[in-house]
Amino acid sequence: MEEKEKFHMLTSGTHSNNSSTKVPVFVMLPLDTISIGGNMNKPRAMNASLMALKSAGVEGVMVDCWWGLVEKDGPLKYNWEGYDELVKMVQANGLKLQVVMSFHQCGGNVGDSCSIPLPPWVLEEISKNPDLVYTDRSGRRNPEYISLGCDQLPVLRGRTPIQVYTDYMRSFRERFKNYLGDVIVEIQVGMGPCGELRYPSYPESNGTWRFPGIGEFQCYDKYMKASLAASADAMGNESWGRGGPHDSGQYNQFPEETGFFKKDGTWNSEYGQFFLEWYSRKLLEHGDNILASAEGIFKGTSCKLSGKVAGIHWHYNTRSHAAELTAGYYNTRNKDGYLPIARMFAKRGVVFNFTCMEMRDGEQPHSANCSPEGLVRQVKNATRNVGVELAGENALERYDGGGYAQVLSTSRADSGNGLSAFTYLRLNKRLFEPENWRNLVEFVKNMLEGGNTRLPECDSSRTDLYVRFVKQSHAKKNAEVAVV
Repeated sequence: MEEKEKFHMLTSGTHSNNSSTKVPVFVMLPLDTISIGGNMNKPRAMNASLMALKSAGVEGVMVDCWWGLVEKDGPLKYNWEGYDELVKMVQANGLKLQVVMSFHQCGGNVGDSCSIPLPPWVLEEISKNPDLVYTDRSGRRNPEYISLGCDQLPVLRGRTPIQVYTDYMRSFRERFKNYLGDVIVEIQVGMGPCGELRYPSYPESNGTWRFPGIGEFQCYDKYMKASLAASADAMGNESWGRGGPHDSGQYNQFPEETGFFKKDGTWNSEYGQFFLEWYSRKLLEHGDNILASAEGIFKGTSCKLSGKVAGIHWHYNTRSHAAELTAGYYNTRNKDGYLPIARMFAKRGVVFNFTCMEMRDGEQPHSANCSPEGLVRQVKNATRNVGVELAGENALERYDGGGYAQVLSTSRADSGNGLSAFTYLRLNKRLFEPENWRNLVEFVKNMLEGGNTRLPECDSSRTDLYVRFVKQSHAKKNAEVAVV
């Protein structure tokens, strides 16, 4: 009851009816919306869910278009049938659709509830040449996503990875051209693990990484090593090109336990700056290459393009920002790592989609030096400064008033860029429990009224963000409505 009262207090303030401040809300569909066989999973339940979301005032839904499902039967053999069925169902319910071009594996990361590997023919090529995937210093290969080191090499049966992604997006455009800009209003272009523009520096699979570890650099496949060596040669310092930093520690260490990331570590030396510039530049070039293709393909369709950037908030309050550095974001106390990304997105006319909009500093463990609020502020300012649209997501499942309150607060433009849209993670059975559903409906209403609300003094949810669920004070079973 206490939590309920606080959320109602939050939403009872004066609202702005200025249509320009409205923030439309989308809801992510389940990861397994389309089955391994390429058909729609539980279509009747999905239709009931879409009807309910429409009645709640939701603008639309988001779905992953998995490369591992659509092109699994062989190169250039695309199966869009299940997605075609979904698009028609979304249209019939009067909703809009955001579609993610998901060139990554599903499984092994936060919230992954099913397993969808890369296409079998791609895995076959990887088995023949393991250097096609990201590799850490100890030689651990990560099959989530093709290494950007081979972006321009014909390693996938005569095509480069960029050509493969381009052909996939072109096939999607041709199949769904009659819906683009009308039902399908946004294409989010996947550029890395979890669809995010980053390196897979904190893989959860097999217990490799645990929060709040600093992660590890992913630059040890032969293509990345060759690029680093060439860059060092061009600088006239061959020794810098023999591999990543030797003193950057292991996945689950803290910054001060390493020579590279500690307060006065080598991250800020001439060598450290060279390496981090190269590592982050490669990621930016990768993103720009994919977005350039997407821009050419979807130009004139009235579809927005977006790209997703990860909200890596742990160790944000340290000098080196170690966890961001290993992921490819050259963001430190001395350098803004999000401005270059925002500029690249602005150049391509792409919406900057950012996560962790629901998190508060006070919810995080003190020892991890987290600041999701500081990180969101930085990104809001960076996107405002270059004039790029900002959209948001919650990083982890939240159903409580405190989480919604924080999103309402961050959606406003009074501290940097306001949000142009918000996508809620995720449609599932828990969302339809009566209290959770009421919270969502009220949240959607207030986002559409401009998010001009008062934030509650504290969050009584006692949220455990790292096991991906909200502890409830009651465990009463509720009837499952529109079960997905």
